[in-house]
Amino acid sequence: MYLGDNARAPYGSRSFDVVYKFTREAVQKLFSMGCHLVILACNTASAKALRTIQQQDLPLWDASRRVLGIIRPTAECIGSITRSRHVGILATEGTIKSESYDLEIQKQFPDIKVSGVACPLWAAIVEANEADSPGADYFVNKRITQLMLKDPEIDTIILGCTHYPLLFNSILKYAPRGVKIVPQGEYVANSLKTYLGHHPEMVEKITKTGMVRYLTTENPDKFKESAQVFLHEQVEVERVSFD
Repeated sequence: MYLGDNARAPYGSRSFDVVYKFTREAVQKLFSMGCHLVILACNTASAKALRTIQQQDLPLWDASRRVLGIIRPTAECIGSITRSRHVGILATEGTIKSESYDLEIQKQFPDIKVSGVACPLWAAIVEANEADSPGADYFVNKRITQLMLKDPEIDTIILGCTHYPLLFNSILKYAPRGVKIVPQGEYVANSLKTYLGHHPEMVEKITKTGMVRYLTTENPDKFKESAQVFLHEQVEVERVSFD
């Protein structure tokens, strides 16, 4: 099940309290529909809401269910990618201000220096289907230049937002030669595979039909347009509410 809170997105510039409230409602909705394992496939939600949900809410709701984020799996892989031990983060304002990547990376790799830059317009550019426009190039170049000025020794850049891989061509155009660009999808998927291998009790609970069900809090037609941008295919989608 994929649930997009498109009616209230993007979360990037919202306060901790609001992001937590919205994320909590979405998790409860998925639990009510039979999900046992929920992944917060949003860096801002992972940064601002995950810990509170795991520590405060899950014990009250159902201690056998799990909610996972996407920041830690990304941080875990970075030690084997960077050579200079200087890593850059391009993410939303909320994710950068939370310093979640700094904390996770330095917890595991104390020798790595982390520098981050917020990219407040990038997600909106992708949502507007303008990822290949000259305007997108301008803002991508601006933020990458800003990041490299903060630390010229950066050899690895994490794309800390699920929208940013759609700007990949532009990012490659302006990233310095030899700098590794790290989108999260592959690393998060591999981390989930490892997690399930270590938790057979969860494997027993989840379905394996190969079916994908798309849910949105927005108008389904609007969601279909966005899905076409991300997935390059037509999808069937249902509208849900948190009432």
